[in-house]
Amino acid sequence: MSLFIVGLDNTIVNVALPAIRRDLNASVSGLQWIIDAYTVVLASLLMLAGSTGDRVGRRRTFQVGLALFTLGSLMCSLAPGLGWLIAARALQAVGGSMLNPVAMSIITNTFTEPRERARAIGVWGSVVGISMALGPLIGGALVDSGGWRAIFWINIPVGLAVFVLCARFVPESRAPRPRRVDPVGQVLVIVLLAVLTFTLIEAPAAGWGSPRTFGGFAVAAVALGCLVPYELRRAEPLIDLRFFRSAPFAGATVIAVCGFAAFAGFMFLNTLYLQDVLGLSALHAGLYTLPMAGLTVACSPLSGRIVGTAGPRVPLLVAGVTMGGSGLIMTGLTADTPVWRLMAAYVLFGVGFGMLNAPITNTAVSGMPRTQAGVAAAVASTSRQIGQSLGVAVIGSLVTSAVVGSFATGFPAASRIGWWIVVGCGAAIVLLGILTTTGWARRSAGRTAERLAQAPDRTADAS
Repeated sequence: MSLFIVGLDNTIVNVALPAIRRDLNASVSGLQWIIDAYTVVLASLLMLAGSTGDRVGRRRTFQVGLALFTLGSLMCSLAPGLGWLIAARALQAVGGSMLNPVAMSIITNTFTEPRERARAIGVWGSVVGISMALGPLIGGALVDSGGWRAIFWINIPVGLAVFVLCARFVPESRAPRPRRVDPVGQVLVIVLLAVLTFTLIEAPAAGWGSPRTFGGFAVAAVALGCLVPYELRRAEPLIDLRFFRSAPFAGATVIAVCGFAAFAGFMFLNTLYLQDVLGLSALHAGLYTLPMAGLTVACSPLSGRIVGTAGPRVPLLVAGVTMGGSGLIMTGLTADTPVWRLMAAYVLFGVGFGMLNAPITNTAVSGMPRTQAGVAAAVASTSRQIGQSLGVAVIGSLVTSAVVGSFATGFPAASRIGWWIVVGCGAAIVLLGILTTTGWARRSAGRTAERLAQAPDRTADAS
């Protein structure tokens, strides 16, 4: 249920963006912040939330996350202006960061029998596709009937119900030896992601060659330059950079960023096109995207079965080709593009995105020691959120800079640069899908796993 409301929140908010823009007189950069205030904070705190659950108790952390997410949803529904809405979205994200990784830890510690655990994780994972499928439709119906504020109301009763059910049914658990907090690494990650996203979103208004833009990129580069050597020296780092010696792990991280950047950019541009250019209502816009959501639901379990029998290469190739092909169709977007052409793009993107998730996680943990698999999967999840943040920031800013004349008339032509980025992301997924499944890549994963297994226990050294 927690995953359902978190997944629903992403697609519902996209459908509501044009209504929020009209009601709060928001700019395109303001709409970008409504999305990225959530994804940046979520990406920054996922690793911390997982280790906090291990330390203070998974059920307790999960309940705190539910309370914050529900409170944030209430504040979003009451926001009197854009700034308040963005702040409330950030509070939602703080709560959301405590839900998914901690929920997975609860499942793996509650279901100890491998077959039961696999079934439980399968049910948990299928909710992602269901929430995405229902998001545009529920969001459109809520916006048309009750206004954009209604999209946040749905989280409140569900959040309260989950809180009570968690107290009644979920056992408390802790890790026998939790990881230490890494405050410096956490701050550097937040600075890196927040400053980079801020600079990208605000660059069209400030100017891509302005001192503020250059300064922002410089601060982000300094944060990255400090983070890498600091984490390499730390006994218990927030992000264990030794993992990146594995070509499959490093490739899966980049694939996640590219795939979810394409997804976030696609959803952002498509919502503005359907409602601001074609003049569709929020409900009709949601109905238009149902083929994409439906195929995502259908292809997600198929992708898992293919990965289990034939490995991750085929799903990754299918994902890259179809997502890139969808973007290619949309590069010819005009104010009177035929509906069949839009549907073809939605079908292709739905197939590709449905094929993407299972091989990302599989490739990330491929060859890793079992004790490190959870951390590797958490980094892959963080990469997904970073991809969503960058997709909205980069694609939205470049398209905004290219609009000539009024937004409604200039958007289709300006959006082409964004669709070409989607094509490029698809091509990158194809290339990395091939490279990360070669014999050389598997050998690099084996060498990395061997080093991790043979390396001295840095936790013991630190203590």
